Amino acid sequence: MEERDDWTLTEALHHEDGRGDPFAAAVRSTRMAMVITDPRQEDNPIIFANEAFQTLTGYGRQEIIGRNCRFLQGPQTDREIVEQIRKAIETETDVSVDILNYRKDGTSFWNALYISPVKDDAGKVQFFFASSLDVTDRIDGHLRVIREKARIEAEVARRVAELRTALDAQTLLLHEVDHRVKNNMSMIGSILRLQLRETHDEATQGLLRAMMSRVDAMATVHRHLYQSEDVTRFDIGAYCVNLASDLGQMKQGTDIRIRADLGRADVPAGQASALGLIVNEILNHMLTADCGRQHMILDISASTEGKQVHLAIRLTADDTQDARMPPLVPSYSPSGVNEQIILRLSAQTKTAVFWSDQNSGSSEVRITINLEAL
Repeated sequence: MEERDDWTLTEALHHEDGRGDPFAAAVRSTRMAMVITDPRQEDNPIIFANEAFQTLTGYGRQEIIGRNCRFLQGPQTDREIVEQIRKAIETETDVSVDILNYRKDGTSFWNALYISPVKDDAGKVQFFFASSLDVTDRIDGHLRVIREKARIEAEVARRVAELRTALDAQTLLLHEVDHRVKNNMSMIGSILRLQLRETHDEATQGLLRAMMSRVDAMATVHRHLYQSEDVTRFDIGAYCVNLASDLGQMKQGTDIRIRADLGRADVPAGQASALGLIVNEILNHMLTADCGRQHMILDISASTEGKQVHLAIRLTADDTQDARMPPLVPSYSPSGVNEQIILRLSAQTKTAVFWSDQNSGSSEVRITINLEAL
């Protein structure tokens, strides 16, 4: 590389003190690359370049002086940044940019470039002063972050698309299963109703009605499950209220008022049918018993405590409506098929069922579902 000569700075700035000028000495010795251009000459050429600038670019002084700074630009230099610099020179204003420049050997570097006009006492621009700083590590690190972010975002987008496709397929399958189960339930119910119309034996009719009730209960479980936002969980409390309302409307001669106090009472969807049938058998037994009352109150409460779901069903005579009726002690205790269904499904689902009759004319059933055992 040619011997560098920085002593012309004083002359270029019309200083009289040559080597003794402290400003010139500071510019020469600083490790920051600096150049001075003369806008009064054609194409605003470089008239001074310190040693740091020569080291940064790889060009010798004689290769730099007299040339416009654009010789550092290359194929990947951003044209918008170049235009930003051109406008700043044209309007005689400061500009600070990060621009991709090229050394003499063709290697690129990111240049933190700052250009500022130097004006005389009359406010006329005499020179442009420019400083350069190699910030390649910072920019490359930033670009790596951007590329990595883009890669991660693309990967996330791909996975989301895959999951959305899988979810769409699962939803389609779920709707198909829902449709088929509904059809099967409807077909079974239709067969039982057809058989009921053809049967005149009261005992057989009772059995068919009990079977229809169980099929309807399972259909209700299915409807609640597949209409839920989370098909993996089943709200046993809401189901109980819904089923009680349906059964209450079927009980002729008795007005049943339902009062609900429901907390969250979710059970696994895999146990929904069995638990739904237990509740169906209990409600059917309680509501179909002939207690001689015209007005009854059915209280239903549900809650979750730790790993246990609690469901309480209490049937009480409405004494405000039947004040003249004598106290009643109904005997609610399952038997026969009703009892066998409750016992077997309770054992299967790790559920405890407690019946209690009270002298006040009410009956209560408490159900405790052990979630930890399911």
